[in-house]
Amino acid sequence: MSTSGKVAFVTGASRGIGRGCALHLARAGFDVVVAARTVNEADRGRSRVPGTLEATAAEIRDIGRSAVVARLDVLDRASMDAAVETALSELGRIDVLVNNAIFQPSGPMRSFEHTEIDEYDKSFAGNVLAGLYLIKLVLPTFKRLGGGLVVNVTSGAGQNETSKQPGDGGWPFSYSITKAAHNRVAPGLGKELKQYDVAVVNLEPGFVLTERAEVTMREMGIDYGNGLAVDVPGSVCAYIASHPHPMAFSGRTVDAPQFCVWADLVEGRSLPHPYGPSNWGYPPFNSIGGTATGVASTTP
Repeated sequence: MSTSGKVAFVTGASRGIGRGCALHLARAGFDVVVAARTVNEADRGRSRVPGTLEATAAEIRDIGRSAVVARLDVLDRASMDAAVETALSELGRIDVLVNNAIFQPSGPMRSFEHTEIDEYDKSFAGNVLAGLYLIKLVLPTFKRLGGGLVVNVTSGAGQNETSKQPGDGGWPFSYSITKAAHNRVAPGLGKELKQYDVAVVNLEPGFVLTERAEVTMREMGIDYGNGLAVDVPGSVCAYIASHPHPMAFSGRTVDAPQFCVWADLVEGRSLPHPYGPSNWGYPPFNSIGGTATGVASTTP
């Protein structure tokens, strides 16, 4: 489906799921504003995680679409103001907002006991309030255009718990409780923004082997062989954004690994366990939050 002339604004697009969404949106015909903290290699400093906005923008231009680079920090609302202003001044519109960026604490994963409460302040600010603030910023443009789409990248950690400890295969408590709040955005705002024909969709990506996840898990000695490619959530994001009726998805959580097979967006037989054929036909182990188009099978 071609959507020439439309613009997507993707946060956390220097790498990982954000980059995957940005590239698939470009292939679907969108011009893309890519936003994150890491604009170029100099911004990476000593970071072990590869990826920059300039590199993602170059890939988008190679696809044949326009790309605008905007620095954005989820803990700095002035930077969010400036990023949206840059998008509108450069491309004149925003049709799709993909809230993907999150706050990344420094240092190793820590237990609740050993985590300063200030980190929880930052986690809620970056993982929950930043996305809501961006919706506030783009809503006037959506209303002017007669509609729009918000895609919130969620996580099964928001409703499923693991027996693993943080740093030993488990995720930090600050991540799970903020993702639980984030998971409520689609069902909560979907009904409110329906009057403006603005769809709000939660995208559950599954366990995706991003650059950051690979580095982190390798350092912790955890096997990361069963991770999904960023093309899985990326292709589903573009499918919904390109759909003639995105409102049909509004208020729902879309399970990307299952949906991408249903819609024939990827070769389903190539997906690793528990997303691929080895688990087809079995009852789901854990359901995902909200009213879903699909359900996850397990939480790796």
